[in-house]
Amino acid sequence: MSIEFIWQLPTAGDGRYAQAERLRRGERSDRQRPPFTDGVSDPRGNKFNYFDYAHQVARAADISGFDGLRIRHDFEGDDSWIIAGYLARGTRHIRLLTEFEASWGSSVYAAKNAVSFQRAANGRFAWQLVQGGDEARRRQHGDNLPQSEVLARIDEFVTVARGVQTTAPFTFKGRYFEVLDGGFRGPLAGNPLPPVYLSGDGAEALALSARQADVHVFDAAPLEQIRANIAALRQQADGNGRQIGAGLRIDVLARETQEEAERDAARYRQQTGAGAVVPPLGEDRYWDGYATARSGARAALVGSYEQVIATLAAYADAGVSSFLLGAEPALEEAYRIGEYVLPALRTRLAPPAQQAA
Repeated sequence: MSIEFIWQLPTAGDGRYAQAERLRRGERSDRQRPPFTDGVSDPRGNKFNYFDYAHQVARAADISGFDGLRIRHDFEGDDSWIIAGYLARGTRHIRLLTEFEASWGSSVYAAKNAVSFQRAANGRFAWQLVQGGDEARRRQHGDNLPQSEVLARIDEFVTVARGVQTTAPFTFKGRYFEVLDGGFRGPLAGNPLPPVYLSGDGAEALALSARQADVHVFDAAPLEQIRANIAALRQQADGNGRQIGAGLRIDVLARETQEEAERDAARYRQQTGAGAVVPPLGEDRYWDGYATARSGARAALVGSYEQVIATLAAYADAGVSSFLLGAEPALEEAYRIGEYVLPALRTRLAPPAQQAA
């Protein structure tokens, strides 16, 4: 299975410093001062907004050789589908992996949107359905489903969305969705399905992915834990007669030397108010709990380019085929990782015959 590298687009704020909530790059408001000293004017004024910055990040990922861009669903951020549509015409190669919740509309309507997106973007659209926040947070957005039923709703959502895209007439009656003699015809019929990315660590989440996902994304964890998780996922998928990819969501902070990486990591942590002490990191350079809530990753790899490349290669050897990487600030780090990590990592992971050629 080929290996893909996907960069994360921040949807609720990003900045040169870790406290990204202070600044939505490219955006100005009456209450927000431009990031310049007194006496220096900002000729951009309110002519640009955060969507313009998102376009810069997407272009950076495209130019730097990433295979995709993950557009994160964030309760406090702009809508991921709207951002994906905005970025589709400004990019050429990358897949737009759009994260959203199954509660935010009809599965039939979502499938119709997906088909139109595929037609407009030449098949470069993908879904990542997520469980969302806890019950209290979801209720704030009009979703009153008990937490215990969220995965079951995702299951039905994917079943119906695929059904109307591939079968006409299509009929389905479930607990959360119902369709009678539906299915797409005309120009909407016969279009490529968006790849489905799902996530979660529990047995129920793995079982759902084994039935429905093209890729199951694991949150960051040490190598041996990921290896065990992938083995459990494959066992479930084999039982359903399917093969699915394994993804890993992890942040990266890579520099020319280990010392430089640790210095920048300490400065980043200090900016977040979490303290500037770098804990002892093992050979894998895995830092549990490094990232902020803005990133959404459980951990990061902090080290030299060579160290980070070696650890990512070890994850690939363990079975990871989709790397969902991120860092703050997203624009500058996309260029850095795309220039100093991805080419060497791809060479290292290439089959021997390809390397010899």
